[in-house]
Amino acid sequence: MTITKGWCLLVFLFIQLVVMALLYREGKRLAYFFDNFFKNGSSSLVFPNPQNLSLPGDIYANLRLITRQHCPEVSPYIRGPIHIQFPEALTLEEVVQKTPNVTKGGRYKPTDCESTHNSAIIIPYRNREQHLKYLLYYLHPFLQRQQLNYGIYIITQSGDFTFNRGKLLNVGFKEAMKDEDWDCMLFHDVDLIPEDDRNLYTCDRFPKHVSIAIDKFGYKLPYKSIFGGVSALTPEHYLKVNGFPNNYWGWGGEDDDFAARVELSGMMITRPSFRHARYKMIRHVRDKGNGINPKRFNLLNKTEETWKQNGINSVQYNVISKELHPLYTNITVDIGTDKA
Repeated sequence: MTITKGWCLLVFLFIQLVVMALLYREGKRLAYFFDNFFKNGSSSLVFPNPQNLSLPGDIYANLRLITRQHCPEVSPYIRGPIHIQFPEALTLEEVVQKTPNVTKGGRYKPTDCESTHNSAIIIPYRNREQHLKYLLYYLHPFLQRQQLNYGIYIITQSGDFTFNRGKLLNVGFKEAMKDEDWDCMLFHDVDLIPEDDRNLYTCDRFPKHVSIAIDKFGYKLPYKSIFGGVSALTPEHYLKVNGFPNNYWGWGGEDDDFAARVELSGMMITRPSFRHARYKMIRHVRDKGNGINPKRFNLLNKTEETWKQNGINSVQYNVISKELHPLYTNITVDIGTDKA
C-alpha cells in the first residue's frame, strides 16, 4: 500500500495538534473532543470560516477554534428573577463600563461556546434618553446570560412629526437584515425592562408575544389578543404577515393590527410562562408627538382588506445616518409625516 505525501503531512499535523494540546495542559479538553466526536459524529463540531483561522504557526489557537462546542440549549448562566431599580444619575458611560464584552454597534457573541441563536433587538425610538440608558443597563447582561449572538438596533424617527411605531419597526427589520442573517427579530419598546432571564429572547414555531406580564397591568394580560410591547418573530414569520402597517400615526392600534395579521396569515400567537415573562414599565408622561391615534379603530376595521398591500412590502423611508455606538447601532430615518 503506497502512502502519499499528503497522508504523511496530515499525520504529521495531527501529531502536532495533539502535542500542543498536551503542552498547554488541555489533555482533558482534547479527550472530551474526541469522545464527543466518536459518539455524535461530525455534527458536534463547529467548523469556522477559514479566514478566521490563525497563522499556521499558531496551531493551538486553531485547535481551540475548530473544537469549540455549541452552547447548551439552556444557558448555565441564567439565574431567574432580576431586581430592577432605576438609579437617577445613571450615565451611558457607566453602562459601557458594566458591559465590557459588547463590541461596537451593540453586538455580542459568547466567548466560551458557539451560540445557535442569532437575535436582533429592534427598538423604535425618539427622545427617550433616560429610558434607553435603563434598558441597555439591564438588557445587555440579560442577553449575555442567555448566551445569544445578538445586536441592538435603535431606530430613531427624525423630526418632531407624529410618531409611527409600526413604520419604524418595518425600517428596523429591513436595515438589520442588511447587516446579518438574523434568525429571530425582537421588536421591543424602550420603556419595558425584563424581570427574569428565563424569558428567552429566541423565536418559537409561531410569532411570540413576549411581554405578557407587565407591572402596569398587574402582571396580567389586559385583553386576550394583545400583541404589543415586546414580540419575537423569525424573518419568515415577519414576511408572512407583511410586517407592521405603515399608516398608524400616534399611539395605539398598530399592535392590534399586527395580531390580526398573524391570524389572517394562518398562524397563531404563542406566549411564554407568566412566571418568566414579567416586565417593569418605566413610568412616564405620554410623549409630545405621540398622542392617542383617533383613527385607529377605523384602520383596524380595514385590516383584512389592506394587510397584504400595507406593510414591509410597501414601506418607504430615507436613512439619514447610521452610527455604530458602543452599546447599539443607531439608525436615524425620515419616514415622512401623517400630513402626506
